[in-house]
Amino acid sequence: MSDLDYPGDLLGFASDLTDAERSKLAELRHHLDTHVRPLIVDRWERAETLADIRRPLAELHLLDDPSVCDAEGALRPIYRGFITLELARLDLAVSIVYGGQVGMFRRVIHAGGSPEQVAAWDPGILDFSFTGCLALNEPDHGSDIAGGLSTTARRVGDHWVLDGAKRWIGNATISDNIVVIARELDGPRVLAFVVAADSVGLGRSVIEHKAVARMVHNADIVLDGVVVPEERRLPRIESFADMTRVFRPLRADIAWSSAGMQLGAYAAAHAYTTQRVQFGRPIAGFQLIQDKLVRIVANIAQTLALAVRTTTHPIQDDVSPSLIKIVAADRLRESVALARESLGGNGVLLDHDVVRFFADAEAMYTFEGIREMNTLIVGRALTGLSAFVR
Repeated sequence: MSDLDYPGDLLGFASDLTDAERSKLAELRHHLDTHVRPLIVDRWERAETLADIRRPLAELHLLDDPSVCDAEGALRPIYRGFITLELARLDLAVSIVYGGQVGMFRRVIHAGGSPEQVAAWDPGILDFSFTGCLALNEPDHGSDIAGGLSTTARRVGDHWVLDGAKRWIGNATISDNIVVIARELDGPRVLAFVVAADSVGLGRSVIEHKAVARMVHNADIVLDGVVVPEERRLPRIESFADMTRVFRPLRADIAWSSAGMQLGAYAAAHAYTTQRVQFGRPIAGFQLIQDKLVRIVANIAQTLALAVRTTTHPIQDDVSPSLIKIVAADRLRESVALARESLGGNGVLLDHDVVRFFADAEAMYTFEGIREMNTLIVGRALTGLSAFVR
């Protein structure tokens, strides 16, 4: 298996990886190129799920191979970041289908669960025998969910009864468990429950006609008197402040995903433009194309710098994530547009990859909070004045 290379990483951020980490990432890339890449175009076009790629990816032991773990079994953050980058470099959906389980879902369990819950569920999370997702957003509440949470939890004896609805929940229809965030009906708390997806009163339906991240099955969820035992409540989540604590270590992931998508788009644009001949020469030899490629690489450098910095210096505040989202999403949106332009008319064909990144950049631009909302968060921090309300 060849060593890892990252065309587009001109500043050499990947050089900080250890030999063992590079070997593991090379194994991941080989698996993706051999077993997943051939599926992508047809699955994307038909909006088919990638649920079947999860178990084989789990068998690579990306997160628990002793060769990349320290004595306590922990991974270096930069290695975890490059896993996200490798997945997104192929397709955003690949990253979400795998990372939503071992990233978001696992993080919620670890940060919100009791030691007994973590011990019982973590092995299944890693091998995908205990699959799950997070259900936070609602049909009428996205960016304002902290102040508008409508799903309720009512205590009845030794169990809880959940009522409400959730929307845009990624991986919901391919998960056996759903972490539902609900407002305590007769109290001040915001609580989290690990709800079995086949619970009576819980309905899931795929959101159709979606033009981005097509292989991720986002879902509408309805909860009508769903009974959940107390032992399936995560005891360390009792407020939105706790949810912020849960999310904070994950905020750098958007920069890694953005960098990965830009690297994928750049690789596709570079391959095409160095082979496509017009006016008697490869179009990569023309100034117009070289300008686009250079701008993409500059954007990659900025995004990787942001990703590495926030990984090696963990985020400790609630403003930096908004700035990260703004920069990472803006650079991604520009890079994929430049890549698509470089291919001319062929840039709209799935066969050449860039149009997938072009479309999926809109998903990245929107989730984790829309750009405008993140701008207002940073603006409030800079000025001390809130522009959210008048």
